[in-house]
Amino acid sequence: MTAADAAPRRRTYDALLQDIEADLRSGKIKLGDRLPGERTLAENYGISRASVREAIRILDAMGVLRSSVGSGPTSGAIVISNPSAGLSSALRLHVASNRLPVEDIVQTRILLETWSAQAAATRPRDEGDAGLEQAAQLLEAMDDPELDRPTFHELDARFHVALSSLAGNTVVATMMESLSGAIVDYVKGAMDAMESWPEVLAVLRAQHHGIYDAVRDQDGERAARLLREHIEWFYERAQEVSPRQPSPVPSD
Repeated sequence: MTAADAAPRRRTYDALLQDIEADLRSGKIKLGDRLPGERTLAENYGISRASVREAIRILDAMGVLRSSVGSGPTSGAIVISNPSAGLSSALRLHVASNRLPVEDIVQTRILLETWSAQAAATRPRDEGDAGLEQAAQLLEAMDDPELDRPTFHELDARFHVALSSLAGNTVVATMMESLSGAIVDYVKGAMDAMESWPEVLAVLRAQHHGIYDAVRDQDGERAARLLREHIEWFYERAQEVSPRQPSPVPSD
């Protein structure tokens, strides 16, 4: 296919994405709605079924739709909203390509988490009880002496997201979850390479408890300081056992 042949198809599929965005904004399409089948969408929008399939795949990857195969009333794409899924996938690929340095991801996490800790301290406690309880449960689960490294890492990531959600800012919570997912392989690799894991684990648990106590006490400044120290401490340990990331390749 030549570039000239591909251009009209790109314009067609972009138009469908824009129309679905407009329908979401106007309320014509709502969360939980099931989109019509490919044939109906193609007829409604006046485009080919191939363009419909391409648009559905893009929206699925972005976390806007959840598509399913087959036929009948349970087939087709359902409108969802999982923004962290699409953002995390995109960020992870750019981290893998060295376009986004891990160090910059870590610095961004520090900015978001320290801000969240301070913002959460100013909110009425009854608005964050559920999130605080979730963080407490994750903290207890991480204290299990039989916990393996992959499970600890999963709980650790969820703990940080839960604390960030206490600020009440859904964009920040989404970004935190996305940033955590973007370096999941880096963190897992570092954990697996740490020969002194029992000692590292003991420090991480103590740090988590200190952070949680500060957040529970609504001491935003102390929580922010402990979060920064915690993230920087682990990143320093990770650098000791992980290959150095190449410098980003300049764009053309």
